[in-house]
Amino acid sequence: MTIQTSSKRLGLSLFIGAALLAAGCASSVKLDETPVETRVPQIKDAKTPPPPPASQSGVATVDLSKNDLSTAGLGRVVYFDFDSFVIREEFRAALEGHAKALNGNKQKRMTIEGHTDERGGREYNLALGQKRAEAVQKSLALLGVPESQLESVSYGEERPAQQGQDEAAWAKNRRAELKDR
Repeated sequence: MTIQTSSKRLGLSLFIGAALLAAGCASSVKLDETPVETRVPQIKDAKTPPPPPASQSGVATVDLSKNDLSTAGLGRVVYFDFDSFVIREEFRAALEGHAKALNGNKQKRMTIEGHTDERGGREYNLALGQKRAEAVQKSLALLGVPESQLESVSYGEERPAQQGQDEAAWAKNRRAELKDR
């Protein structure tokens, strides 16, 4: 698969994701026109007091002081397939968690480092590493993270995570790392 084909797929995937997100935000129910009523059951036994009226919204209260915006439990590495910069589905939850943390703390900054395995030329690998870092950055941006909080950099094949000349080592080296700065 070429980078150009992967780029088209990523662009199409991002476009479809954004369209689905926008469609999900639109609602056909106008909340200000919906009648709200509270009903209290009539109890025939005078010994038992009536229960307090229940909330009709069904929305639970949220304690924001307990809202943990840390990224401690989230993965900080996104792995890629050979010659690809398409983010695999298994890493979307981690990226959503990082986006939530970054959106919750506007002072926080993140560097995304793109890496490749040793196959391919130096210039090609630098370009592919940059595409991987930018793919992660664009995913975070689509989740609402301002570009000013993110920086993408490529190291190509220069900083391998694992030494070796086999598929297991190469798979560990095809990655993007999310680092706080």
